[in-house]
Amino acid sequence: MGAICSSLAVSHSSIAVSYLSSSSATSFLHYSPNLISNIIATLPTYRAGFSQTTLQVVGCRMMKPSSSSPPVSLGFSQSDETEEVQEEVVLKPFPTSLSISPALLENLVYDALVWSSLNGLVVGDKSVKRSGTSPGVGMVHAPFALLPMPIQEGFWKQACELAPIFNELVDRVSLDGKFLQDSLSRTKKVDAFTSRLLDIHSKMLEINKKEVIRLGLHRSDYMLDAETALLYQIELNTISSSFAGLGCLVSNLHRHLLNQHGKDLGLNPKRVPGNTAVRQFAEALAKAWNAYDNKRAVVLFVVQPEERNMYDQHWLSFLLKEIYPTIRKTLAEIDGEGQLLLDGSLAIGGQIVAVVYFRAGYSPNDYPSEAEWNARLMMEQSTAIKCPSISYHLVGTKKIQQELAKPLVLERFLEDEDAAKLRKCFAGLWSLDDLEVVKTAIERPELFVLKPQREGGGNNIYGDDVKEMLLKLQHEKSQEQAAYILMQRIFPTASLSYLIREGICHQNNAISELGIYGAYLRNNDKVIMNDHCGYLMRTKDSSSNEGGVATGFAVLDSLYLT
Repeated sequence: MGAICSSLAVSHSSIAVSYLSSSSATSFLHYSPNLISNIIATLPTYRAGFSQTTLQVVGCRMMKPSSSSPPVSLGFSQSDETEEVQEEVVLKPFPTSLSISPALLENLVYDALVWSSLNGLVVGDKSVKRSGTSPGVGMVHAPFALLPMPIQEGFWKQACELAPIFNELVDRVSLDGKFLQDSLSRTKKVDAFTSRLLDIHSKMLEINKKEVIRLGLHRSDYMLDAETALLYQIELNTISSSFAGLGCLVSNLHRHLLNQHGKDLGLNPKRVPGNTAVRQFAEALAKAWNAYDNKRAVVLFVVQPEERNMYDQHWLSFLLKEIYPTIRKTLAEIDGEGQLLLDGSLAIGGQIVAVVYFRAGYSPNDYPSEAEWNARLMMEQSTAIKCPSISYHLVGTKKIQQELAKPLVLERFLEDEDAAKLRKCFAGLWSLDDLEVVKTAIERPELFVLKPQREGGGNNIYGDDVKEMLLKLQHEKSQEQAAYILMQRIFPTASLSYLIREGICHQNNAISELGIYGAYLRNNDKVIMNDHCGYLMRTKDSSSNEGGVATGFAVLDSLYLT
């Protein structure tokens, strides 16, 4: 879940303002309204690119490269550690524009399509009616970039370092029920979906329901701002963090292509870091199953009735199911077949559920009737380990992201050092109560993104539509403004890329978003797992605002460390 969301480039001169204050301070965009207006007035309207020197390759630490085929071991060995890698060849900087002959390009595309078909890099074909319900019917390769996207190792390491801190933040915020309810109270009045989620959360607070074992499989998404050369967080996903399976395959695909054609391209396959996302997600689910301590229990995948991205999910269940039994059910099926036993256990068709893993339930479309809401409430009331619990789900909302960016709020939940590290990646975030910022957004809408409380892509508002919506909300004096937040728009550097969709290669100027997966498992006071778990790179045409892969805006990609 989660979509690429472009978000405001900040000039070099304004960065000095951003981080002069103590660790308790937030980004420059939370200073006084007059200062905000003055700074924004100086912003350039063009997109600046990096100089070639920023892409110089240096000796660095990187993830151990894995083989070009996906891991299928069920042993859940320790995750790959970083180690010093002595390069066997002298590496060139990643070219700012690769010169690929038509013959080489044809070979690359052909080899990539064959590899994708043989290795399960597939989704359901939307033109085939049963492709979202019947495995093996109407498969087509997932959209992907032909070559990996370059990124400086320092940004990669920064994003990986932040993942365990964000994991811990989610857990701590989830325990503060009053903070969640108060922060979302106004949103509840105008957003029916958020209201229903809060109602379930409120019921859990009323019965003093404690989640003794807490499991989170998260993904924090970032973009690299071209003007400031800073990594900014776009959003934190706490429910249905997708593409751990297919994302790993794209990393393997790119290493395969560079092993075959790297000399012709001047690229080294060792610079594509190993991607352990699906294995570590499976490891976290397995450890949670063990913590539940019922050898007859199952892992429940909560899925949508039609899911063209089912193979991404099946890669995860494939790693589990030979040792850890798994079942797949829709919310409606859970309502029809599920029951709460006297001891609080959740049973589906007579099978006790140890872990509930949500790959649905993040969108209003997942709840077309009361049956789906009844299923969600029943699961929350049970002793099953929820991934995520209703509290974890609420922590991932846009409004909570904006609340945490306010001065001194992070410091309620984290030590100052960790809070400071997170603040460095926070873009500007505001509620629509900030009238000075709203005024600036109406005057310069191209510098902002207007975000509703929705997940899944295709929901954000850009450009002149920002101005129109803000004026509409002001004119109507609508309480609906509580359903939105404003976010600084980030402008990444665009570069020439080859994007493959439905067997056709498209050459586009493209931008990318980096997602870092994280896994967190806690049993009472004992943290069993808190790791970063691989990555997801998504690339899209630079002219597109939205960018979800499942929604058709972006393609899957991987990294090339420089």
